[in-house]
Amino acid sequence: MAATNTTPPIDSTSAEELTAKAVHKRYEGLVMVRTKAIKGKGAWYWAHLEPLLVHNNDTGLPKAVKLRCSLCEAVFSASNPSRTASEHLKRGTCPNFTSVPKPISSISPSSMGSPPSSSVQHNHRKRSSSSSGGGGGGGGGGVGGGGSSASYHVPPLAMVDPSRFCGELAYSPTVSATTVVTASTGSLLPQQHLMLSGGKEDLGALAMLEDSVKKLKSPKTSPGPTLSKTQIDSAFDFLADWLYESCGSVSFSSLEHPKFRAFLNQVGLPAISRREFAGPRLDTKFEEAKAESEARIRDAMFFQIASDGWRPKHHGFLGAENLVNLTVNLPNGTSVFRRAVFVSGNVPPKYAEEVLSDTITGICGNAVQQCVGVVADKFKAKALKNLENQNHWMVNLSCQYQGFNSLVKDFSKELPLFQKVTENCFKVANFVNSNSQVRSIFQKYQLQEHRHVELLRVPARDYEKLNFEPVHTMLEDILNAARALQLVVLDESYKIVSVEDPISSEFAEMGRDMRFWNELKAVHSLIKLIKEMAHEIETERPLVGQCLPLWNELRAKVKDWCSKFQIDEAPVEKVIEKRFKKNYHPAWAAAFILDPLYLIRDTSGKYLPPFKCLTPDQEKDVDKLITRLVSREEAHIALMELMKWRTDGLEPVYAQAVQLKERDPISGKMKIANPQSSRLVWETYLTEFKSLAKVAVRLIFLHATSCGFKCNLSFLRWVCAHGHSRTGMDRAQKMIFIAAHSKLERRDFSNDEDKDAELLASTNGEDDVLNEVFVDSSSV
Repeated sequence: MAATNTTPPIDSTSAEELTAKAVHKRYEGLVMVRTKAIKGKGAWYWAHLEPLLVHNNDTGLPKAVKLRCSLCEAVFSASNPSRTASEHLKRGTCPNFTSVPKPISSISPSSMGSPPSSSVQHNHRKRSSSSSGGGGGGGGGGVGGGGSSASYHVPPLAMVDPSRFCGELAYSPTVSATTVVTASTGSLLPQQHLMLSGGKEDLGALAMLEDSVKKLKSPKTSPGPTLSKTQIDSAFDFLADWLYESCGSVSFSSLEHPKFRAFLNQVGLPAISRREFAGPRLDTKFEEAKAESEARIRDAMFFQIASDGWRPKHHGFLGAENLVNLTVNLPNGTSVFRRAVFVSGNVPPKYAEEVLSDTITGICGNAVQQCVGVVADKFKAKALKNLENQNHWMVNLSCQYQGFNSLVKDFSKELPLFQKVTENCFKVANFVNSNSQVRSIFQKYQLQEHRHVELLRVPARDYEKLNFEPVHTMLEDILNAARALQLVVLDESYKIVSVEDPISSEFAEMGRDMRFWNELKAVHSLIKLIKEMAHEIETERPLVGQCLPLWNELRAKVKDWCSKFQIDEAPVEKVIEKRFKKNYHPAWAAAFILDPLYLIRDTSGKYLPPFKCLTPDQEKDVDKLITRLVSREEAHIALMELMKWRTDGLEPVYAQAVQLKERDPISGKMKIANPQSSRLVWETYLTEFKSLAKVAVRLIFLHATSCGFKCNLSFLRWVCAHGHSRTGMDRAQKMIFIAAHSKLERRDFSNDEDKDAELLASTNGEDDVLNEVFVDSSSV
């Protein structure tokens, strides 16, 4: 029998479910757009058009999305809401649209005093929807007097005869209409011949009068939301957490802001005092956080101190204070905040050494052996080295995030390519910014290419030596404006300018020289490469065993960069090697060898330490460090165990369990499933290595970065202004402790100001959401 190919039947149920899912997704998109519009961030017509989900009568699944007019109940296709609004609302098809009231905010003073016309003019601005939705706080806000603290709705009024109040005085007959608000719906209706002696400003006071009369007539009005004492206490507890964790972003004074008090009243909460939140409640929260922090430290056998903030941040305001964070890293991978120190400018190494020493003794008293070491963003050569010499069991490291960032500054000082590109960019930026004719031509093409106009950002030459970041910004500006700058040179008007200005010929040569642009692109690419690695280090917070692999990865990437841009490798490698030696610590090599995470499987199936990845000097460093970290009596035993570890390694099943990875749901990257397993294997399974295990468990958990809690710039400004006050500084310290404790508990190392900047720079708005909805609709 001949074989026949058969096509499997299509599952109709599955197809219906897919269609229903697409319809529902589109419906949710339209609902989201409408919700944003009602809040004042969308098109005006969403106040009158409501998405409607139509279901299949047989299956009950969604089958289509419609738009319903809330004014006349008519139903339309949801394929193009804007067109529906134009045809149904603007063109007069909807019988009730012309009766929609005009928001009070859109009525100009001139219209308030002019005779009412037969047709109502509509305001189609985005925010009209919130005012036309009926009586809420939004519409009434514009009715009250200038100094009113609350908004009132004016009930229907009897016609007022102005002659009752003006006597012999004659009022202008042109002032014959005043807009008032009805009590039932909150909508605005023109009332003819209604005049008050104080003009339209009397409407707020009149509303208060009518409101008082209404309350006296009906004293038992329906109560607002009533909350129990437990609910109120819980709400204020959450509010306090949010306030303290914001660490200066939200001021205590905002708690007594009239709008915030109105919000509390609206949700049924009583008014609160800023003094209570800045006093007793702050003290209670601080004591709770401090007790929890100390309990975690007591539970650990040893710890590492992380100290970040010693380097001046150059925030750009006078008297800038640096916040030095002192954090305790525990063996289980968690970190707890210890204290904050405010310093100004450059700090002497001896002072930093004393602060670190006091922090250690403050935690463990005389049992300083509990402190395994320190990681800091400065003072490796002096303060950290001195503490190591005084305490032989300590391993004091320099921060790898700071080390990678310093590479950019190293290149700017020592690499001729950086100096050449920087100098050329200074010439270009200064010439374009300072020459008005050239600037005018440039901005013409800038507007054409980028749809905006701005000067090229140029840093001060003195500031360049302190911080390369402003120079990097200038390079980015010029690279982004490359097309506009090249068009300037080709412009006919520029040729006239170039005759008058001799510098213009040099600018024209650079604009046409592809070598200039290639070198600029090369420098920008290298800075971007280093910054991306530094950002990943800051985010991932690698341990000490990962330092050597990180620097090897950097060397490989830089080698590819040299090949891509045809740059001589020798001077670049020289700069990297110099920075590597400044940052290097023997613990890098020792942790790399002892951490089971980096074991390599050989041909026999064994998982062995990666000694072959070390240089001869680094192998010697491993031996020296291990003998330093144990007692003299144990030194030879530890070295013998190291030889056994080198030849035997770890049982394959345990090595595979330690190296097991899983995909991180947030970043999508493959990460170690159980980071603590490296240390736990030494504590529980490798028990025959008695001396070496002591070194391993105290070494491989050490952090290679000092990055921790980030304080908001606004809070640092407050400290600069009020740091002389003992009470103010005490409150600041408590708020920092609470905020840092909470963030470290959530493993949140971000900064609220950075998040806001990212949000404001985002280009995804309502149009993108609508586009996604309309794209999805094509498949329905």
